[in-house]
Amino acid sequence: MIVSLLVLSFLIFFHELGHFLFARLFGVRVERFSIGFGKVVFSKTVGNTEYALSAVPLGGYVKMKGQDDADPTKTSTDPDSYTVKPPWQRILILLGGPLFNFMLAFFLYYAIALMGANAYEPVVGTVQPNSPAAEAGLAKGDRILAINDQKIEVWDQLSEIISHSHGAIEMLVDHNGTLRDIIVTPRVLEAKNLFGETVKRRMVGIGPSGEITVIKYDPLSAFGYAWRKTVDASLLIVKSVQKLIEGVVPAKEMGGVIAIVQVTADAAQHGLVALFALTALISVNLGVLNLLPIPALDGGHILFTLYEMIFRRPPNEEVVYRLTVAGWALLLGLMVFTIYNDIARIANG
Repeated sequence: MIVSLLVLSFLIFFHELGHFLFARLFGVRVERFSIGFGKVVFSKTVGNTEYALSAVPLGGYVKMKGQDDADPTKTSTDPDSYTVKPPWQRILILLGGPLFNFMLAFFLYYAIALMGANAYEPVVGTVQPNSPAAEAGLAKGDRILAINDQKIEVWDQLSEIISHSHGAIEMLVDHNGTLRDIIVTPRVLEAKNLFGETVKRRMVGIGPSGEITVIKYDPLSAFGYAWRKTVDASLLIVKSVQKLIEGVVPAKEMGGVIAIVQVTADAAQHGLVALFALTALISVNLGVLNLLPIPALDGGHILFTLYEMIFRRPPNEEVVYRLTVAGWALLLGLMVFTIYNDIARIANG
């Protein structure tokens, strides 16, 4: 529980730090930097900024001069005010939070690469009957060493090469200590993707054994690993939101803060690598979700600012106010709904 709250607080702090640093970069006065919402439990003023811990540790905020989510119509004409800054500067300030979330995920994945990233061994665990693999003589326990002379170290490499292959492929296989060259012709077969949808792709009809290997990267190649993992995690979250909107992923699968606390606590028990990996994924999730064009989120504010840039005038104050109130109502409704899902999931075991 303590580890989960520390992780959440750190993620919130890092997100708000992005807003804070960009605001200060452009000369905007930050009146309060708060971890948590609601009543201030502890605060200390340094310079012109009050740094606070608030009672509800489910978020955080940076309160800039001339900008107030509780009253979107509030403005200030002082030179150190958020509202007098050019639209492009305000957009960068808004992007600062999500940008820092992606940066944090990158650093965590980089650390994982140096410590040793877990991956499935390229060892066959299952062979589907009447599949290309079965016809070619592949068997459970076979270790795939190379495909078309390309060395295979982890299972994901194998899947990627097969799905993008053309025609027959040559596999170098270790079968009970004996090296064998096997020619396999992948076929387009049906499978279930991460979201439970039936998809078609080139496969040979094998599954991994589940054996885990640890791959360590040198400091230079770790950059490539961290970049790929950050991009893949971002695309996964974007696609998850898309599938949720399309109804492919049922709303009852949505998890809230209770689920985050649970899975973070579980990850912490499995070691630092698992905890870092989950924290990176949650950080990317925060970055992507905050960019959604919902009023009250960074994405909504960016949308209003882009309107101002395009039409050379700010959007109607009444419209902004009503949309922001609707945005907060939507977010609070989602929070209540996901907490209900979490409780129902726990109650049902």
